[in-house]
Amino acid sequence: MFLAFFFIVISLAILILGAEGLVRGSASIAKKAGISPLVIGLTVVAFGTSAPELIVNLIAATKGSTDIAIGNIIGSNIANILLILGIATIIYPLSVKNSTVWKEIPFALLAMVLVYTMGNDALFDNSNFNAITRTDGFSLIAIFAIFMFYIFGIAKKEGQQKNNVKTYSWPISATLTIAGLAFLFFGGQILVKNAIILARLAGLSEALIGMTIVAIGTSLPELATSVTAAIHRHDDIAVGNIIGSNIFNVFWILGLTGTILQLPFNSAVNFDVLVGIIATLLLFAFMFIGTRKKLNRWQGMLFVIMYITYLGYLFNRG
Repeated sequence: MFLAFFFIVISLAILILGAEGLVRGSASIAKKAGISPLVIGLTVVAFGTSAPELIVNLIAATKGSTDIAIGNIIGSNIANILLILGIATIIYPLSVKNSTVWKEIPFALLAMVLVYTMGNDALFDNSNFNAITRTDGFSLIAIFAIFMFYIFGIAKKEGQQKNNVKTYSWPISATLTIAGLAFLFFGGQILVKNAIILARLAGLSEALIGMTIVAIGTSLPELATSVTAAIHRHDDIAVGNIIGSNIFNVFWILGLTGTILQLPFNSAVNFDVLVGIIATLLLFAFMFIGTRKKLNRWQGMLFVIMYITYLGYLFNRG
């Protein structure tokens, strides 16, 4: 069991290094090719920080560990709001843009609601089997395309923004990109394999492992980004990184995973989806409690306390 946990820690480090290499290399290539800095931030960097979740999900799905794949998405979304945004807010109270309050947070809420409705075929369609089907996957990707269209609309309105992307020579940029992808692939392989081993040795469900160790681990890039942004008082990055990640996780990663392989949906996960919905609703409500459109330290502390309580429930549930 110790060996499996050790390899999980190593695989998480490999995933983080892979994501960093992919973001740096591909962003450098994009800038050298004349792509605008804002577009780089909205596409290359955003996809790069979501790459660990994507790789882990694809590998888990192809190995038949669909509980890990679904648990990873739901667990990451819960951890993003309650744990990561909570910690960032404790470090420094965060102001939230009007567009984030009225458009992006509701979009993230829609994502979690759709996971609930699409995963509960027995409840809504009287089916004898719950699953995220290929049709559901294509639908999620179609909504993701609409979201990206909206993002590029914002980019056009706001015009060019400063984005200090470091450039490297073409060979170094290509090496970083390819090495990043390789690290992500092998790190994902090691993580999924040992997460399954750990779950079986400890007598825990794959869904629990997916929603805790795997979810928190693959969210480490978002944690690093949001905490750093909070320290430097870049509120938009700290908040936007979390909300954007939650939207990416469902519409892009779960959508793509679902198109490749039908994902059986364990009805026991419904509680966790509801926790994700409540967390997102609470984030929206906090925009109007206390200082409007601002997250205060006491709210961040409440988020973290809720997450610790939720983890306690998960391990008690087993």
